Amino acid sequence: MSRRTFLGTAAAASAAAVLKPGQLLAQERPWDGSLVSYPDPAIEVIDDRFSAYRLANAAVERLATGFRWAEGPVYFGDGGFLVWSDIPNNRQMRWLEDTGEVSIYREPSHNSNGNTRDREGRLLTCEHDTRRVTRTEHDGTITVLADAFEGKPLNAPNDIIVHPDGGIWFTDPGYGILMHYEGHIADFELPEAVYRIDPDSGRLQKMAEVMKPNGIAFSPDYSRLYVSDTGGTHTPGHPHQILVWDVMDDGTRLANERQFAEVGPGFIDGMATDMDGNLWCGAVFGGLFDAEDHDGVHVYADDGTLIGKIHLPEPCANVCFGGLKRNRLFMTASQSLYAVYVETQGVAVWAGNT
Repeated sequence: MSRRTFLGTAAAASAAAVLKPGQLLAQERPWDGSLVSYPDPAIEVIDDRFSAYRLANAAVERLATGFRWAEGPVYFGDGGFLVWSDIPNNRQMRWLEDTGEVSIYREPSHNSNGNTRDREGRLLTCEHDTRRVTRTEHDGTITVLADAFEGKPLNAPNDIIVHPDGGIWFTDPGYGILMHYEGHIADFELPEAVYRIDPDSGRLQKMAEVMKPNGIAFSPDYSRLYVSDTGGTHTPGHPHQILVWDVMDDGTRLANERQFAEVGPGFIDGMATDMDGNLWCGAVFGGLFDAEDHDGVHVYADDGTLIGKIHLPEPCANVCFGGLKRNRLFMTASQSLYAVYVETQGVAVWAGNT
């Protein structure tokens, strides 16, 4: 099944699916700021380990809506704002924490997808249309970090993270060259892979080949690398899974590839880890597999056990932690931006975070 066909059938499949009680709440509850009873029933405890992270007096909030496919959230604690990508609209958006104001941060964005910050606080971005990874300098100029490997253009970089050694890791599944909606149609000249940009030489190193490497995250101690494999969007029967590797040689080599979790119906997209080693994951397209309770956020303990869910009325592509204490989970979910306070902290994404 092509991703174009896959996406095109989503609405019909979702409408035909039978909703489960938890998802009925997410679909029917008012998301306009109206009263929600505490504790928020959209936050589901599956394993008792998740109970410690759910706040009894915090609700999931819709902060903004009106986008087409929201991804790549990154929080700027030193500026008090969140930036994310609205891929089909070819722009990056900004939400101000003090006022709730939403504005365009960058347009055009070259159909940007994943974003993060480097060890100096500069914005790093994966661009679908230009098929490159860029860095926005402190003066606003843009530096191209990677656009080819071994003389061939990258497919369409997707998600991005940074290691404490300054190495920049990103996934390259090529979704941006499968359709005009998120980039432009082009041929694949490289296998889908995970790459690392060396912080000293700038050399691009292939770290692993994966069917469709999507979201990417490190464990809090950087000893593990997690990658969501969404190969099932193209290959029927391919496992819906998250993969994990051991990070070796001071962050320059991967070993012991294995399945971290089988994620069931739907797919896991972007991911973020908290200080306890839990993996908070954007969950998408459960409706294609008659699993409407899939969409939202899935939380996995570090042993691969699904311990909790946050039910949303839309597929959730990506998440990040932010706020003054890094205890607020931001969720880019299709047409909307959501947030909820939780009783944990996300791993700092750049050296200036405290």
